[in-house]
Amino acid sequence: MDFNMKKLASDAGIFFTRAVQFTEEKFGQAEKTELDAQFENLLARADSTKNWTEKILRQTEVLLQPNPSARVEEFLYEKLDRKVPSRVTNGELLAQYMAEAASELGPTTPYGKTLIKVAEAEKRLGAAERDFIHTASIGFLTPLRTFLEGDWKTISKERRLLHNRRLDLDACKARLKKAKAAEAKATTVPDFQETRPRNYILSASASALWNDEVDKAEQELRVAQTEFDRQAEVTRLLLEGISSTHISRHLRGHHRACFPAPQQHLAHHRRGHYAWGTLCGQPGSSGGGRSPPGGGGASRQRDPEGPGPLRLRGGRQQRAGPAG
Repeated sequence: MDFNMKKLASDAGIFFTRAVQFTEEKFGQAEKTELDAQFENLLARADSTKNWTEKILRQTEVLLQPNPSARVEEFLYEKLDRKVPSRVTNGELLAQYMAEAASELGPTTPYGKTLIKVAEAEKRLGAAERDFIHTASIGFLTPLRTFLEGDWKTISKERRLLHNRRLDLDACKARLKKAKAAEAKATTVPDFQETRPRNYILSASASALWNDEVDKAEQELRVAQTEFDRQAEVTRLLLEGISSTHISRHLRGHHRACFPAPQQHLAHHRRGHYAWGTLCGQPGSSGGGRSPPGGGGASRQRDPEGPGPLRLRGGRQQRAGPAG
């Protein structure tokens, strides 16, 4: 208990010293140790990286889930460590409506057949959208959250510690400066003929006391300087690591989130356009008349499984057929 009280009193004294130093700096009554220009640049870049990461994260969440109520619900599920319920995408919902309309209007009629074809394409689009949202959430948003909730918290903690070390260092400098001024004043030897012997003895005693105080202040300053330099180096290494770890993690997540999902999305999107061409009475999707875009004007039959991946051959884009 006695040890805890001593530690509490020591912590309170350190906190009070830092508060006094911080207040005097704000009023211009105390000197402040300035960091070098390179360090300040690292701090500015770190703050900019953090701010833009937050904006990109929020806007990506809005893009993947435009409904704010759904975003709040997903956020609450994540905080409660519960599984987010599966939702039907807009494409899947549209496919469901079209399938029900075709069933009611007659699946054997031209309009019903076309609705069924478009419903299948929209269903695939909805599934591709679901896969893209899942992949983007894991591969793109997770690295951003990891940086904000992990790396940035560590950097912020070390920056606060560096700020406290800097306050301690400047407080030691101010204490040493005051001690030297008092020592210089006390070491002024009074004229023995004009002063009493008692005052002369007191002056010599005060000079010895202030000499001890200067030695103590110098020792504390050396310790504070060492701790400040060590903390500055730790913080500098963390700040310099942002450019490598954050960017590489962000690019890897972006690559996993974007490929091959957009290719799948494009394939399903083209299927939908071909099916809608049949619905609107436009030639080209059924094999006759005008050919679909990308066919080079040559007549060909449409692959029922949809367009395959593009390959470059001889400077022209050709579509690869099914394997085998």
